[in-house]
Amino acid sequence: MNPSIFAESKKQKQKISLMLTSKMIGNKIAGARKKIDLSQAELAQRLFISSQAVGKWERGESMPDITTFIRLAEIMGVDLNYFSESFQSTATEMVSVEPLVNPSEELPTGKQMKKRKWDMSQGNWVDADFSGLKNLHAKFSSSNMQRCKFIGSELSGLLLKGNNVDSCDFSGSDMNNSHIQGSNLAGNIFRDCSLKETEISRSSINGCDFSGVNFTGTVFSASSIYDCVLNGADFTGVVIKFGGFTGVALKSDDLEKNTIAKAVWNRTSFISTQIADIVFIGTLEDCYFENCAFTRVIFRNATLINTFFKNNKKLKRIRFIDCKADRMTYEFLKQGKADLTGISLITT
Repeated sequence: MNPSIFAESKKQKQKISLMLTSKMIGNKIAGARKKIDLSQAELAQRLFISSQAVGKWERGESMPDITTFIRLAEIMGVDLNYFSESFQSTATEMVSVEPLVNPSEELPTGKQMKKRKWDMSQGNWVDADFSGLKNLHAKFSSSNMQRCKFIGSELSGLLLKGNNVDSCDFSGSDMNNSHIQGSNLAGNIFRDCSLKETEISRSSINGCDFSGVNFTGTVFSASSIYDCVLNGADFTGVVIKFGGFTGVALKSDDLEKNTIAKAVWNRTSFISTQIADIVFIGTLEDCYFENCAFTRVIFRNATLINTFFKNNKKLKRIRFIDCKADRMTYEFLKQGKADLTGISLITT
């Protein structure tokens, strides 16, 4: 047989095999999606992609990458092996919710049974009241949560991944060491919560009330934060990178409407962040602004100590009103061609 003909035949077989594999995976995606009653548009929204991309998968015209397969498995409640050709079951294997075992129950040996963690993922929680619950440590991944109450609850280590959280109340809750990933948070109340050492990534946070929240050591990564109330929040050691930090648009020079009052800015870092429509008041000490862009940002009655401005854009757009700065900070702003009107040097 002619070698070139053999090679071409082999390529055609590989192409046909790939098409069959793509079609098989597309059918599995469509089947699992319908099993949990999601439309293509709703699935696309959770994956932050277009509905056309989902349609191409299901028609076998393209395939997701491995990272997206992992997200699909989480959203649909299936094992990752579900998408393999060797997985024979035609039904979607849903992730089971582990029951909560009463800790007072005892084994025959007299030892207490270990209390299991709740997994409440992939739920549709509307008007649910979880207020005051202790030791919940719950997983609510890939869930829709609307108007739920978690007032005064213990939610440390909470996992929100691919969630839509709308108009929920977390006031006074312990949410330390939580992980919020790829989620949409809109109109929620977090007053006086503790969110220490929390990781928030690839999420949209809009119109939330974070008054009095302790954000110590929290990292915001590739997330947008806008139109939020942050009065009295503690930003000690916070890192905000590769995202947006935006307040309410200025109207008639109404500064108070955009003010983050009585907030604590200590060792706070803004890295590659879009900062807009914000008024900083108070003391900023050991803070760091790198590769940031500023739009309608005001420092008013602020004291800047050992605060660094490195490789930032549009420093001229920052307004300083009745501010004070130490020599180091002043020189950083000067080198960045900031408008130093309104800043006086702190003399020792």
